[in-house]
Amino acid sequence: MAYYILRNDTEYGPYDIAAIKQYVDDGKILKHDKAKDVSTGYVNTVGYFLKTNKIKCHIKSRGSFVDQLRGIGSQLILPIGLLKSRQWLSDKRLLLLALIGLGPSIIMLLPIGGFLVFYAVALYFSAIWGLFFYYFFKTNQVSIKITLAVFFLTQGFVFLLWDILGLPSLNPFYQLIDTVFLLDLFGYIFGVGLTEELVKLLPLLIIYRFAKEPLQPKTLVFYGLMSGIAFGVFEGVQYQMSVNVNLDYTSSFFMNIARLTSLPFLHAIWTGIAGYFIGFAKLYPLYRHALYFLAIAIPSVLHGLYDTFCSSYLWMFIALPITFVAVFLLTTYLRQAQSYQSKLIQ
Repeated sequence: MAYYILRNDTEYGPYDIAAIKQYVDDGKILKHDKAKDVSTGYVNTVGYFLKTNKIKCHIKSRGSFVDQLRGIGSQLILPIGLLKSRQWLSDKRLLLLALIGLGPSIIMLLPIGGFLVFYAVALYFSAIWGLFFYYFFKTNQVSIKITLAVFFLTQGFVFLLWDILGLPSLNPFYQLIDTVFLLDLFGYIFGVGLTEELVKLLPLLIIYRFAKEPLQPKTLVFYGLMSGIAFGVFEGVQYQMSVNVNLDYTSSFFMNIARLTSLPFLHAIWTGIAGYFIGFAKLYPLYRHALYFLAIAIPSVLHGLYDTFCSSYLWMFIALPITFVAVFLLTTYLRQAQSYQSKLIQ
């Protein structure tokens, strides 16, 4: 009986069963490797064909345990030479992995408390979201410097407009919140949704104002995602230090996590949608009024609808599909970007 050995889409052999046994004993062929019977074309593992031929293998060892460790070598086990050479400082994957994995441990060592602790943890989660969005949405126009500027500029606007100037109190639609359902809906859309989405748009408009070249819609989507994350985590810190501390332990724990993960994600998606339409408004100014309207209206409505229905466990069965619609819209917009361009260029 003869067999081909199949490994990594390459076919080796054919070998008779005795040769295969010898190769297995020598560690050159694995029992988990695929093999094909030459006569029938049947494919199964090497171990299967050895068993059907009643062949027992005895995999050899290269010397004693100590000999094996010596053969592996100290540099593979503890690469001191590489550590001393400092080449690892240029390994971005290592540094990112350390940042993500060790971030909370580093925060624990910092001599800080109160607001700074909450904010440091928020920055940690923001970095994770930033890496996630960078992987999926970055373009050749995306700049790390501008990304950081967007992140901190958004938070600066929020602090100035919310905490210093009290912007929500200037919008009369906020007074409709927590009244009756229909008025509640108007309050969340034209109050919370419209106000917050407009503020998150400001850094994107500033970026485009000083851009040295026309920016792709996907580039504005990325910066919109970062602006949304910045707003979400800053808002989350405020909730953690006020609303959440009055909840029971379980609810407080869950809401603290949600305020750093899922809720900033929703803010990011809404502002990403806005960035998409702003990008097209700048590229096709003949349609700018309609595109600016969509950049504000769609995120505000999605935001307001979610806030209206997320107030109770029962209503969350409506709120959750609304969040999925937002994700669906953003991904669909990006997938159909060329179709939008063809339509607007006419």
